[in-house]
Amino acid sequence: MSIVTRTITMNTGFWKDSRMLIKQILRRSAVLCCACCVFVGMARLCVSAELYIGAATTSITPKLAVSLAGQMHTRIATKVESEVTATVLVLESRTAAKQIDQAIFVACDLVSIRGGLREAVRQRVKQRVPEIDVRKIVLSATHTHTAPTMIEGRYHLPEKGVTRPQEFVAFAADRISAAIEQAWKGRRPGSVGWGLGHAVVAQNRRALYADGRAVMYGRTDTDDFRGIEGYEDHAVEILCFWDRDQKLIATAVNIGCPAQAVEGRRTVNADFWHPVREMLRKKYGENLHVLGWAGAAGDHVPRPMYRKKAEERMLRLRGMTLLEDIARRIVAGWEEAYAGAKQEMHSDVILTHRVEMIDLPLRKVTDAEYVRVKKEVTQYEKDPSKVWIKNWKQSVLDRYEQQHAGTAKPYRMELHTLRLGDVAIATNEFELFNDYGTQMKARAPALQTFVIQLCGPGTYIPTPRAIRGGGYSAVIESSVVGPKGGQVLTDRTIASIKQLFAASNPPNK
Repeated sequence: MSIVTRTITMNTGFWKDSRMLIKQILRRSAVLCCACCVFVGMARLCVSAELYIGAATTSITPKLAVSLAGQMHTRIATKVESEVTATVLVLESRTAAKQIDQAIFVACDLVSIRGGLREAVRQRVKQRVPEIDVRKIVLSATHTHTAPTMIEGRYHLPEKGVTRPQEFVAFAADRISAAIEQAWKGRRPGSVGWGLGHAVVAQNRRALYADGRAVMYGRTDTDDFRGIEGYEDHAVEILCFWDRDQKLIATAVNIGCPAQAVEGRRTVNADFWHPVREMLRKKYGENLHVLGWAGAAGDHVPRPMYRKKAEERMLRLRGMTLLEDIARRIVAGWEEAYAGAKQEMHSDVILTHRVEMIDLPLRKVTDAEYVRVKKEVTQYEKDPSKVWIKNWKQSVLDRYEQQHAGTAKPYRMELHTLRLGDVAIATNEFELFNDYGTQMKARAPALQTFVIQLCGPGTYIPTPRAIRGGGYSAVIESSVVGPKGGQVLTDRTIASIKQLFAASNPPNK
């Protein structure tokens, strides 16, 4: 930086010119000082650091009998086919024995995160481990439909003889908070790697017909069937974590599909994530902690929409169940990704974790929707077995009245975005249709972007195309936030990730 000097003669303007020159020097020095401070501040925010890792797995299978969530009717489970679990991953970055940032992920075999579970876990962790920033605890669900109910009044349940939803939430919160404490206290220096593989697991579940309709799980063997509505993401994106001895201790597996292969059963079942965990542990160590992360997949299912008889025949000929077949594919995709990930173990990485509350516009209830739903609500009011459907539809009438009274408020969502080395991680609370996740992965500046849905109650966010077709998952009853809110969520997520990467070194694309 240069300062223009001037010749100062010994005349009456000498002191005036001197004062002006001194002011210039001071002003420009202050600018330089501020610039240096900003640079140093950014360097502190973006510095690589030693990575500490902890992991734990706990059963959250309650005492039987227990009601199951995920269908429109009551189901009471009296048998456990596979335990539902919660897997904890603790990440902490340090430099010179000082913490820079932290993240705690908890992947749960649940339909969603509701009933006050997240708040209960955070409250307990705050008491058990005060040094944890509980805002940075992320709970996500695999979306198995054969896990316990979390909301009282959701179904018509017996007065006695079943674990109540509130009891389950308290039980699960106790188990999860204890597992977080265990993982936190057991954290040690380690390394992380990331990889990309592929496995055909998901299929779009919305069938299209000649008249423009779309039907979730609609028949595909009829004369008016015309195709499947949307794109499918077959990526298997993984994070792997090793200790100092390069022993694999944990892995996160992100696939664009919910765990709904056996969703209609009346037994406790973790769905396909159970055999995935078993297969990986058999080969890579019985103490391996496996986090199942569901990507943006509100319009996907792990079951075939067509060629059903051919698929069933092949399972029978190979002596395999559907869960085993899905797990086999996921593990093969994981190993494809692992072959690359293990070649680049990073122990000195950037870890930056942002938490912010964002407002999403509500999907407006039209007059026609209000009239239709009001008629339908009366059909279910006197039938206790239809309480789920009745409440589902009543919520639309409540929204309509709030909308017209001017008391409706935007949907407030807790958004987590992280940079971990060259990759980004972003969360949302919904069953987010795949198109939004595709945007996030394509537009974000990270080498890979992991999208974790169902970190909250899990209502659908459909696309404009889906709303035109109608059907469950796209009708007003299914959707509190519509396509406008979905795009706001997408853009805000991408903007947050861009800020994380703009403040530091670009990824090694």
